[in-house]
Amino acid sequence: MDIFKNRRWLVIPVSITGSIDFGQVLEASPETLRLSVDGTQTFVKYDINIVEEDYTVVVPNLETGQESSYVVYAGIYGRPDIYSPEYPEYTHQPMLDLLATPEWTQPLPTE
Repeated sequence: MDIFKNRRWLVIPVSITGSIDFGQVLEASPETLRLSVDGTQTFVKYDINIVEEDYTVVVPNLETGQESSYVVYAGIYGRPDIYSPEYPEYTHQPMLDLLATPEWTQPLPTE
């Protein structure tokens, strides 16, 4: 079971970190963001909800006894406002692979 099935990572330029609503992502503040080695990129992580097909929710009104309903449409929900398709969004393993590259992790010094 993949515990990060619904987790996503969005790589963004550091120049837009002032636009992050930290109530919508799992990082706490700008100080908790990890930067790329060159300091130009960072990422935020968040959980999404994928709805595969439309469905109807019926809700009873406890005061009147009448029911109302609404439709939940198929789609991806939970992305933060900073999300844009122009920035790459990753799932768990591809993000781990990215973070293992020299752009994100400096090699340990050799003696």
